[in-house]
Amino acid sequence: MGEAIDVNGTRMWVERRGRGSDVLLIAGLSDPAEAWQAQLDGLADRYRLIAFDNRGAGRTPLPQGRLSVPLMADDAAALLRALDVPAAHVAGFSGGSLIAQELALRHPGLVRSLVLMSTFARSDAYFRAMTGFWRWMVEAAPSPRAMLEAFFLWVYTPRAHADGTVERMIEEALAFPHQQSVEAFQRQLEAFETHETLDRLREIAVPTLVLAGEMDRATPPRLGREVAEAISGAVFEVLPGEAHQPFQEVPDEFNARVDTFWREVDERG
Repeated sequence: MGEAIDVNGTRMWVERRGRGSDVLLIAGLSDPAEAWQAQLDGLADRYRLIAFDNRGAGRTPLPQGRLSVPLMADDAAALLRALDVPAAHVAGFSGGSLIAQELALRHPGLVRSLVLMSTFARSDAYFRAMTGFWRWMVEAAPSPRAMLEAFFLWVYTPRAHADGTVERMIEEALAFPHQQSVEAFQRQLEAFETHETLDRLREIAVPTLVLAGEMDRATPPRLGREVAEAISGAVFEVLPGEAHQPFQEVPDEFNARVDTFWREVDERG
């Protein structure tokens, strides 16, 4: 059961589940806390999980003025403090992984470890062309369904399109009662595409696992490798046959991998 909590000057929607070591789950572009449902269900017997709606997604309002990754990282830090969590394992997906990077840089004492899924440290020409297309696509699509059908071509595997997973995701997204506005989508996207941490990632000192999908078109493995090479001691792994969202497509595999990583960190103290 979720609740709205006063965080960093806004009412942020938060879902909490389970018991054990604290884990903060940070969602990506457009996604509410429910994007992590397979982790909230599958890991709650071992961890105290916290998922939330970023500004402009789900039930957390879009702020006035410019939206930025540092602002959303400060939101995540303020949320942990509001919940009396001294430090947490932090997992971020796509845009959420950018927030996780900034959280570790701006509030290092709050982060025990990092899992960065489908991540990058700075955009390149291909990425900017892709997100430029997304920016007008969300306005020009003839219907919300058509927009999702186009957008999901970038983030799910051909397998997921063939086996009905994508159709199920579309139906769930269309039924969700807290739809994101076009403005909120575009402002979140602008924040993510201007992200730049490559020259600062060497400051991150916590254990870090960087995961990339072999078939990811949005954030291909070369971008994740660049992040891992910039963080001392980071482990980089490519998930064969997976695309941008393996935590949803193959949740058992994803959950097992992050569980092993977090257990290793806990054992090392």
